[in-house]
Order: sequence, then structure tokens, then C-alpha cells
Amino acid sequence: MKKCKLLLLDLDGTLLQSDKTISTRTLSALKKCRGNDILIGVSTSRSEQNSLVFLNELMPDILISSGGALVKYKTEYIYRAEFSEEETNVMIDMARNICGNDCEITIDTIDAHYWNYKIDPKKLDKSWGDSIYTDFSDFNECSLKMCVEIFNQDKADKLARSLSDCDCIRFSDGFWYKFTKKNVTKENAIMKITEVCGFSTDSIIAFGDDYADIGMLELCGTGVAMGNAIDEVKERADIVIGSNDEDGIAGFIENEIL
Repeated sequence: MKKCKLLLLDLDGTLLQSDKTISTRTLSALKKCRGNDILIGVSTSRSEQNSLVFLNELMPDILISSGGALVKYKTEYIYRAEFSEEETNVMIDMARNICGNDCEITIDTIDAHYWNYKIDPKKLDKSWGDSIYTDFSDFNECSLKMCVEIFNQDKADKLARSLSDCDCIRFSDGFWYKFTKKNVTKENAIMKITEVCGFSTDSIIAFGDDYADIGMLELCGTGVAMGNAIDEVKERADIVIGSNDEDGIAGFIENEIL
């Protein structure tokens, strides 16, 4: 295995245990990696605002958030891919026209996370960051990402076709679909990082569990699938390790890196 310069970790289903915490053993292993001059990065479909509780604990050197639409190195944003206010409202209207006026929608902006939720997300997940409730009737923000909950596959396919200038992918743990600008993905965000940091993707080890992670795992020098990952991720990864509830990441680091 080539010398690792960056460990890049998805959050949900990967770095986070099922109870939405990072294990003490994993935090300790990552701290030792940092002591060996290995950068620590997070690559998540969550917005930065909805990841703060974990980011404040981990203090990553690199952050890819909103599915690749926002990239941060240290304290500086090095890349953002935003929809204009007009484009955002067209997307919201399209989602409602196809999926129904009562469909749930979330919008990431650089500063906030908006949601027309029916149930306060913090009642379901106490680690969830602050979501601002809105009915989107008078929304006037540029956005990084839209997610729509769609229970009907035909409607999901129709919306994806109608928003053909977007990158669309489904999350496997529910019926949510993410829409970012075309070619805005985790893997393309990684290329922005390598340009700034001056090392190749061969020296990155990436960990993931879901559809949105497949491209990232294939691009990086070593793609690691969690034991709880969907089969499609395991099939495309270089290595399959223990699950997110079995300290799979810590075990890999202790055995293969430290």
C-alpha cells in the first residue's frame, strides 16, 4: 500500500456508529494518524451546518460537504458549486409539480439547512444540526444541494430527467434523492483537494458505505467499504472491513497504517 497522505471518511454509516457517535477507539486511531503527518478528511452528503457536532469533535483538515458542492481545506473554502436563487426556485417548483405539493424538500446553503419537515428532525436524531423550517413559498437563497423525499420510483425518475443539468443519486437508507449541479460529486471534489494539496489520489484512503461513495472509493488509491455497506459498494471497493458498529475503521488503521 502506497504511503497514505489523507484518510477520507464518509460520516453516516461509516465514521459514525448507528447511534450517531464516533467511537473513542476510532478517535484515538485518527489522532495517531495525524501525529504521523496524515491528513484527516470528511466527505459527506450532509451540509456543513448539519455536521458541526462531529466536525467540532474531529477537527478535520479537509471537509467535502453537500455531496461535493462545498470543499474546505483547513479554514478556507477552495470550491463551491451553487445554484442561483432562480435555479433553486425552479428546482423546488419542479419537485412539487412532479412529486406533489406536500413532498418534503431540504435545501443546503453555505450557512444553513432548510427543510419543510413534517416532524422536527431533532426528535428523530438528537445529533442532527439545526434545520430552519420553511415552506419554500418565498425562498430567496442560492443553494448547494436539494434533497427530495420521493416514494414513487417513476416520479423520482421523471424528476431526474426534468433536472437533467443536475447530478442525482439516491440514498439507500430511505427514499431521499440528492440533486447537485452536474458533475458535482464527492470524487470531483477530491480532485480539487489534490490540486491544492499537491498529492495524487493514489495516496488517499477513502472509506464509505453508500451509492454516493462508490466513485470516491474507485478514484482513491485504496477504497475501503464498511462491513455494513450496500453490496454495490463492497463489489467496487478494494477492501471490506468491519462495520461502523464494530470499530472497522479503527481496526483497519491499527493493522494497516500505524
